[in-house]
Amino acid sequence: MPGLPLALLLLLVVPGGARAAHPRSTPRPRGPPPPPPPAQPARPTATGMGTATGPPTGTGHPGRGIATAPPKGSRAASPKGIPTPPGSNGPSPKGITTRSPKGTATGPPKGTEAAPPKGTTTPLKGTGPPPKATPAAHSKGTRVAPSKGTTTPTKGTGAPLKGTATGHPKGTGAAPEKGIGRPPKGITTEPPKGTGASPSPVSATPASPGPSERGGVQEGSPGGKAPVPRKKVVRVKVVRKKVVRKRPKAPAKEAASPQEPGCPPLGLESLRVLDSQLRASSHKRYGLGAHRGRLNIQSGLYDGDFYDGGWCAGQEDTEQWLEVDARRLTNFTGIITQGLNSIWTYDWVTSYKVQVSNDTHTWHPCRNGTQDVVFPGNKDPETPVLNLLPTPVVARYLRINPQSWFQNGTICLRAEVLGCPMPDPNNIYTWHSQPLPTDKLDFRHHDYKEMRKLMKRVNTECPDITRVYSIGKSYLGLKLYVMEISDNPGQHEVGEPEFRYVAGMHGNEVLGRELLLNLMEYLCREFRLGNPRVVQLVTETRIHLLPSMNPDGYETAYKLGSELSGWAMGRWTYEGIDLNHNFADLNTALWDAEDNDLVPHEFPNHYIPIPEYYTFANATVAPETRAVIDWMQRYPFVLSANLHGGELVVTYPFDMTRTYWKAQELTPTADDGVFRWLATVYATSNLAMASEERRLCHYDDFMRFGNIINGANWHTVPGSMNDFSYLHTNCFEITVELSCDKFPHVSELPSEWENNRESLLLYMEQVHRGIKGVVQDSDTGQGIANAVISVDGINHDVRTAFDGDYWRLLNPGDYEVTAKAEGYEAATRPCHVSYENVPTLCSFRLARVRRQRTRGRLPGDNRVPPDLLLRLRRQRLQRLRAHRRAS
Repeated sequence: MPGLPLALLLLLVVPGGARAAHPRSTPRPRGPPPPPPPAQPARPTATGMGTATGPPTGTGHPGRGIATAPPKGSRAASPKGIPTPPGSNGPSPKGITTRSPKGTATGPPKGTEAAPPKGTTTPLKGTGPPPKATPAAHSKGTRVAPSKGTTTPTKGTGAPLKGTATGHPKGTGAAPEKGIGRPPKGITTEPPKGTGASPSPVSATPASPGPSERGGVQEGSPGGKAPVPRKKVVRVKVVRKKVVRKRPKAPAKEAASPQEPGCPPLGLESLRVLDSQLRASSHKRYGLGAHRGRLNIQSGLYDGDFYDGGWCAGQEDTEQWLEVDARRLTNFTGIITQGLNSIWTYDWVTSYKVQVSNDTHTWHPCRNGTQDVVFPGNKDPETPVLNLLPTPVVARYLRINPQSWFQNGTICLRAEVLGCPMPDPNNIYTWHSQPLPTDKLDFRHHDYKEMRKLMKRVNTECPDITRVYSIGKSYLGLKLYVMEISDNPGQHEVGEPEFRYVAGMHGNEVLGRELLLNLMEYLCREFRLGNPRVVQLVTETRIHLLPSMNPDGYETAYKLGSELSGWAMGRWTYEGIDLNHNFADLNTALWDAEDNDLVPHEFPNHYIPIPEYYTFANATVAPETRAVIDWMQRYPFVLSANLHGGELVVTYPFDMTRTYWKAQELTPTADDGVFRWLATVYATSNLAMASEERRLCHYDDFMRFGNIINGANWHTVPGSMNDFSYLHTNCFEITVELSCDKFPHVSELPSEWENNRESLLLYMEQVHRGIKGVVQDSDTGQGIANAVISVDGINHDVRTAFDGDYWRLLNPGDYEVTAKAEGYEAATRPCHVSYENVPTLCSFRLARVRRQRTRGRLPGDNRVPPDLLLRLRRQRLQRLRAHRRAS
């Protein structure tokens, strides 16, 4: 170093890599230095942020101009900030600057007074001041790598090349070299990518050059001579290229499925929990008893009847409770509550506690630590609120204990309890588990994308009998997909009737949607297995399945889940239109014409045209409704069923009361007997409807009517699809209410399939009941389209399809059937319908009507009719007389 006496430099010479000795100590003999004793790593100063502190980057020479003083009672600090070697008793000679070896931190920043950290060592003699970029302490767990544009020295190489920085980025520190001390845990160095060097737990600060690189004896060693000229050092600039690793693309997330709780509901809403399993501390009256405290239960039209919309306590205090008996040990996980369903009052519970018991004598409250948990309740009567227990509790009985309620109301609620049944062999009650279905189908809720995938998969498995097509789009652009199942998909075969199932008219009534998807799978699989019943059905019937008529509404309900969608969320379309009231009202026009004796001579009793106002662009008609109407007009459907949910009943037309101001009125059609038979077929073969143990869903007792009812006699529905289908097309359509629960839990789908499988198949087979035939031209043998088929005694006709074939649903009996078409003479013949489910063939050949042409000639006759000859003679005589008078 310039300006330092040579004698002082020689006194400080030590072997390379060893710890500097005190100036007064005897120098070590020549030769390889002994292995250094292990030293503790530098102790960083705590910053309060969990990291070690160090000097800031770019502080220059450490100690320059810094006056340090040791604290009282401690060793003397090095002058001017120079660290004192451990074991020394005095300061270093004046003017000598030291350099921290690898793995140590430099002195304090400029302007500070601090003693050197414990464990630091003095640098080798003649190494000179450290560069301006001083190392800083590492934070625990960081990885040290050279900065961009620096050289990475290898073990045993010389001093850092000129212009390189030996320090670390701000906030980091170098680990001590092997032999000096162990590096902090988790700190490793990493060479630049592509250099081939492996990371090692050594300091990133370059070491002093070894003898091999200096070309002789190491400078500053004992007995060293004049410095040997250095060889030209080739600067190797290693550029660390920053490589941005692209993260692998995550698989496309599919539509978020509803966040179903871990355990399914016990079944208060779906009636699996019996009335005898529900108790309460008190109730206002029988109609508000504990058996009415079921989620989504609906009240009657009249206040104070036996079937009200929830449980209401007889007293208003915090000691009231509603109890549920699970009949076996159950792992309770959550509770869903609603307020009272009523059009007269507003009542709901705003907070409640939960208690559990195994014997109904000792009750344990649900706690969160040492305090009882008070769960938030409802803010309105209809929106379901889910509360999960802080910790699932295993018990048999559960009580809901209201703590506060709507200030203008009273204690009323409807509830559902979530829980998983636990094995309990000592329980005297046997748990009747639902039988598992033998059909291995996809029993889960399918959103729009999953529905498309399932339909595509079925089409791929059975390409010879299936076809997927779209009839239009919803308001949000979701396609209305239809699955066709037939032995010749895409073709209408003469004499083969066409059948359709429609589901999802109300988006939150989802059971019909899942049943139709399962029906697709079932028909495809059984046809491939050779099931004779399915093979006959597919080969003799063209089946169309529309699983989702209102996909926008379904997506709304699906996002909330089976228990939280409530009674009406998703029922309407995105525009807020109820599709079951959105079809053209053709009933009023028909009944007005009948009152004026215009039917059927001046006003038709079938194929009633759509009113002009309904076709305007600004008419309130949903795109889903227009798509279905076009679908009805394009295919000659014979029989259909519209699948709904929320009750257990089958309704048949008319759905609209004939007396417009009445809410309920028996309004039968001309084919009332056929409709009653069709409804009975489905109701009697449905396991849930036919069960003698089932209770009322809400307030109507349909069991006394055989679980069937005239739609208008239940409640009036103007503009229903059933009435429109019957009056505008040949199709007979009924409505099937499949379940008390509009949105059953996924665990209930297998049992619902078992309840409805036979009904779905048997109802499709009814399309072959009655008569069928072809109306042909007697001269050419071609089918006559739009020929009218009339049955004596029934004031409702049907028409032939474009190939001349027709189907007329009739009950067993003898009928006089007449076929007539424009330009043809009518023909009548008797037809007998047997009790077997086989259609009676009743075809017609019509002869053309012999009409006169405009010139008075018959078709194919060149002679002039006699009456025309008389008129011509009279005209000639008149002309002759007039001519004579004029002359």
